[in-house]
Amino acid sequence: MNQLYVVGIGPGEYSFLTLEAERVLKDSEIIAGYTVYVNLAKRYFSDKEFIVTGMRQEKKRCHMALEAASQGKKVCVVCSGDAGVYGMAGLLMEMGMAYPTVEITVVAGITAAISGAAVLGAPLGHDFAAISLSDLMTPWEQIAKRLAAAAAADFCICLYNPASKRRSDYLHRACRILLEQQQPETICGVVRNIGREGQKRQILPLSELAAAEVDMFTTVFIGNSQTKVVRGQMVTPRGYEI
Repeated sequence: MNQLYVVGIGPGEYSFLTLEAERVLKDSEIIAGYTVYVNLAKRYFSDKEFIVTGMRQEKKRCHMALEAASQGKKVCVVCSGDAGVYGMAGLLMEMGMAYPTVEITVVAGITAAISGAAVLGAPLGHDFAAISLSDLMTPWEQIAKRLAAAAAADFCICLYNPASKRRSDYLHRACRILLEQQQPETICGVVRNIGREGQKRQILPLSELAAAEVDMFTTVFIGNSQTKVVRGQMVTPRGYEI
């Protein structure tokens, strides 16, 4: 069987790679991915051949990677964070049905929910939901239902893709929904450029979250009813007696 790896590279800095991801990237002949993520990998693996496509060319990218793997090349498709969390792992497996000689292996990476949480403290210490605000693949109506349900259940919530040039008001929309279920003083956190140059963090109440500066490189955390600030860090207790 020919082998294709789909690898989560975490936030992008070398120190955030898992040992398995590092090994696979070193052993590969071709690294494929979205322009931004390939550029991150190029800094450390510049001797490789690269397959690069832009936004909304996911199927083309996967097809090119599968074709190369079917020809016996050692191919690695890179995704930011974890390849199975809003990444290419699922699409590659679906498209891989047409390439029976290619075996697809997923290599875990550190997703933004985990790396961003570490920057803030311990905001995901109890049950939580991860929700993307991008409506490119999911209708806004479905996103809104999930936001309302997670807030009503008092989950901590991690928001991916909170805003873009086309969706500049989506975090505002999300906050309106959350405030129907949660208190205005609910503790929230925002982390931009996790693990990269220019990393910034902010802890603020839900009542002020809509005004926070966010983009596609930002991850937003909404605490539950028990979340608090401890020495400048966002903490959601698990319930241990202290």
